[in-house]
Formats: sequence, C-alpha cells, structure tokens
Amino acid sequence: MKPVLLLIPGMLNDERVWADVAAALAGEAEVRIADVLTQDGIAAMARDALPRVADVAPERPVVLAGFSMGGYVAGELLATVPGRWRAAVLIATSCLPETPEGAAGREMAIAAFRADFEATIQGVARRGLGQPDAALQERLVQMMRDVGADTAVRQTQAIRERADRRAELAALTLPVQVLCGLKDRVTPPALSQALADTVPGAQLQWVENAGHMLPLEHPQVVADALRHALTA
Repeated sequence: MKPVLLLIPGMLNDERVWADVAAALAGEAEVRIADVLTQDGIAAMARDALPRVADVAPERPVVLAGFSMGGYVAGELLATVPGRWRAAVLIATSCLPETPEGAAGREMAIAAFRADFEATIQGVARRGLGQPDAALQERLVQMMRDVGADTAVRQTQAIRERADRRAELAALTLPVQVLCGLKDRVTPPALSQALADTVPGAQLQWVENAGHMLPLEHPQVVADALRHALTA
C-alpha cells in the first residue's frame, strides 16, 4: 500500500505548481493536492485540505508538504492535527507572524493586483525565479493569470492575517524537513532558518542557484526531499 502525499500549493498557484514533483513520485506515493483558491483565510484553507485525506486508514502513512503560502497552511495543519502526519516538508516558507512592515507591503501588493494584474504578476514571476528563464517564467505567469486577481487579493489578505503557530510547531515530534533556495527573494533564507530553529530536530536544506519557486525550478530536489519523508 502506497503512502499518501498531500501537497499544498502556494499563493497564485494551483495544482500545476506541483506537476513535475508529482510526476516524479507517482510510482512511490498516492499524490493528492489541496485546493487553496477560494478560502478567506489560512485556517479555512487547512480545514478544506484535511478532507483530502479523510478516507485514509490510520495505519497508512500520510506525508504533508506545503510550498510558500502552502507552508502556512501546512503549519496550521501541523498545529491543529499533529498526529495525522508521518512527516512534513516545508518549502520556501516561514513560521513568523506578520510584521507591521509586512502588512504594509501586503496592502501595496493588493493595490498593485487591482491596478494592473498583468504587470504585477510579471514582476512576481521574475522575482520568484533564482535566475532568468523565459520558458519557466511564462509557465509561471500563465498559471497566475488563470488563478486571477480576485484570488490573489484574497490570498494576500489571508497571509496578512495568519496566526502565529510557533508554540505548536515547537512541540512537534514528527520528522520535518525545511527547504529554501539560497536566492529566494520572496521568503529569504533567514525565514527558513528561523523555521528550522523552531521545529525540534528539523532538517534544513539549502538549494543553490534557486529562488523561491523550488517546485518549478528544482522539482527533482523537492521530489528527493519528499521521497526521504515518505520513508521516514
């Protein structure tokens, strides 16, 4: 019986952000992908993700992985139902609550999404990649276009209002891996270091020549980390 792998996309992403990773692991796990496009908050995203594994027998391993905003959702799931998961992989994300400076930046992002969505997502895509890649950037931008401005605004508001789950994460006893690109300009490496320092025994892996979009830029690295978690 294959273990189950629950993958949670990031902001302005749908299941396509995990496509290469899921394909690499298709023979080793049953991959399920959460939908985070319609909810008004991180907690609601977590509540809606949990039914994706409701039919899995207790003895069957379930590994949780969250990318970027999906890492906040994964953190919520780890905090509220910690016994459900065999292991977790947190990718290009953070455990820190929003700062006043961060909240101000979110408001600026919301205004930009509403004013010129196309120009804004072009900039978001460029910033998310560790090095220029026209084909990968267009792939990312098309996904963002399809997700749309309304969802971008709603997700930005959800991130701004996220709960502080550091106390619960500090009490975890399951294996946790943290991945971060060394060129990540969206959630810089210091945030992944803080996350790894918070979770007892967390393994931190730096990915060279990588930006924020690890599942697209380096799917094999992500797949390898998930493969390790599946056998934890």
